[in-house]
Amino acid sequence: MTSEGAIVGVGLDIGATKTLGLVVGSDGEIRAEVREPTEPGAEGIVRTAARVVDLLRATSDDALVGPVGVGIPGLVDVEQGAVKHAVNLGVDGEWLPLRRLLSERLGVPVVVENDVNAATLGAAALSGANDLVYLSIGTGLAAGLVLEGRLRRGAQGAAGEIGHVPVDPAGALCTCGQRGCLETVASGSALAAAWPSAGEPAAQALFAAARAGDDHAIEVRTRFAAGVAAAVRVLGLSVDVQTVVLGGGVAQLGEPLLDAVAEALRAQAVDSPFLASLDLAGRLSVVPADYPVAAVGAAMLGRPEMLDR
Repeated sequence: MTSEGAIVGVGLDIGATKTLGLVVGSDGEIRAEVREPTEPGAEGIVRTAARVVDLLRATSDDALVGPVGVGIPGLVDVEQGAVKHAVNLGVDGEWLPLRRLLSERLGVPVVVENDVNAATLGAAALSGANDLVYLSIGTGLAAGLVLEGRLRRGAQGAAGEIGHVPVDPAGALCTCGQRGCLETVASGSALAAAWPSAGEPAAQALFAAARAGDDHAIEVRTRFAAGVAAAVRVLGLSVDVQTVVLGGGVAQLGEPLLDAVAEALRAQAVDSPFLASLDLAGRLSVVPADYPVAAVGAAMLGRPEMLDR
């Protein structure tokens, strides 16, 4: 437990299948946790989020009367606290005024942020770095940026959309409409297409087969790691951060993923003394398995004074 009177934040990570709610102390300790299945659609999202906060209030030793931070997929208007294009949640073309609806339901202020940006804040708090890229390798590929201690969203909220950087004009068609984007080779969906599996996540199945010596699995793993390394290289060369943290669903692999991407970065630097001098491989880390960075970061959004601690 944190000391009496310590700041606590409430954070929600709203995903397509579940909503995770946390109470987080100013020292980063998770003090209470609730998971509930996410109901799709505008009303379902608000109802689920409110239910999670109510359960946190019922189970927490702290008086949870302060703001609630929310991380959610999709395009987020932070100033308006609204979200759209969260297709997997049943929210598409129309803006959902999530901040207003949830605040009215809970009776407290609400802060809404894109889930990757929220996770970036959580990763920065975990690492202690104030100059960091969080590379989320999930169904898609996206990055969050904390530069000199400040979250960078970009003029149109597109900062860190590394997955939609084209790298192969003859490559596969991307969901964004371009061809050969990094997301088509270095994401969970790309990996699942390259290594279909039944009964377990494709990433785990692929890396297990590669460890067992399957030549085709080794080839697919090498190609995937090279794609992730290319994303790291683009980020490293464009913003030159101290730390690159691998996260997202594929990062549940942990050290094997870290080792594969680091090896790919070193291989890409063999013929370039310039790249070798940057030691991008040495800047890599990975989120600990099952550490809820997005919900932790959302809790920090709710209590911004925690960001300086």
